[in-house]
Amino acid sequence: MIMSKFDTFRFCSNLAGALLATRWIEDDLRIVIRKIAVDPPIRVPGLISRILKQFPTRPEFMRFVMYLLIDDPGMNRALNRLAGRPNPPYRRRSRPKRPLVMGQPPPRLAPLAIPPIASETALANWLGISDGKLRWYADLTGRNRKHPAGPLRPYGYRWVPRLRGRPRLVEIPNVGLKRIQRKILDGLLNHIPIHPAAHGFCPGRSIVTNAAPHCGKQVVLRFDLADFFPSVPAARIFRTFRTVGYPEAVARLLTGLCTTQLPRDIWDNRPNPPVDGSDHATWQRFAAPHLPQGAPTSPALANLAAHRLDRRLNRLAALVGADYTRYADDLTFSGEGEFARRTKRFALLVARIVGDEEFTLNFRKTRMMRCSSRQHVTGW
Repeated sequence: MIMSKFDTFRFCSNLAGALLATRWIEDDLRIVIRKIAVDPPIRVPGLISRILKQFPTRPEFMRFVMYLLIDDPGMNRALNRLAGRPNPPYRRRSRPKRPLVMGQPPPRLAPLAIPPIASETALANWLGISDGKLRWYADLTGRNRKHPAGPLRPYGYRWVPRLRGRPRLVEIPNVGLKRIQRKILDGLLNHIPIHPAAHGFCPGRSIVTNAAPHCGKQVVLRFDLADFFPSVPAARIFRTFRTVGYPEAVARLLTGLCTTQLPRDIWDNRPNPPVDGSDHATWQRFAAPHLPQGAPTSPALANLAAHRLDRRLNRLAALVGADYTRYADDLTFSGEGEFARRTKRFALLVARIVGDEEFTLNFRKTRMMRCSSRQHVTGW
């Protein structure tokens, strides 16, 4: 009799079902084994003793007994003799692990002068910390936000009042986490190119370079992104690290080191909360993993995460002969002729693209400034 792998799996499954159908005592289990309809009879010395040692009481699920039978050496030898094959008829095989290697960035980005980090241990060594401290700072399970206020929280929080609108929340990493983030910024993020339209927090660029393309234009159109840093979710940061070639495990740890979740008590104690709950959408952004305003890595990661937004808006501006720049959350367009005649339609298209990229416009700060009046950018 030759048994295939499927027949062996079915045999062990049926035997497990028969064993669970009788009383869970040694004598009754032996009777079930002797009644197995196999020619020649199968003999597995000590099988019942091993089953009862592993499961002193009847197990809840049949698959527990089935996998014990499949992995039992005596059962494997008996089935080998029965099938006439030298190898075990069935063996549980784990999924082969993929090798931990760096991937290749897109051709338009290569080559990148970033450190080759292929594993969790390699990342911990590069950062100069232990594996345990790396996992604690990365906080992939979101437990740190549940700690009471004190040294176990890796972030400090401060509400900064503003002249207009609600206060701004600044999330400040502690000394150890800030050192790690500065290492990531200087050794990794600063070596990844950003879109030419981005001028905020970039070496060699400033508010002057952001304003220069718009000088002397007939119309200047300015938009503001609401909650810019909290609007960048952890999934987009993860995709950024994956794009430049880091393995999934390393990308998740880097994402955890650069994002955070706001504890509920900090939000509940915010100053001057609205009584109508109109800021619930803001709370949802802060409660999810997001870029903290106050971390050294957040500006660079926000620029990288907004790369597709910059590319789409720059293409839209080029269609009407306009110029486009972005300084952090300030979007500025300027142009002549066709752009000046289509500003309303253009503003609707900008709002649509911003929404597609999962950002939100602060319409209170939208400004259209013609050459007959004072034109200014990156501010009120």
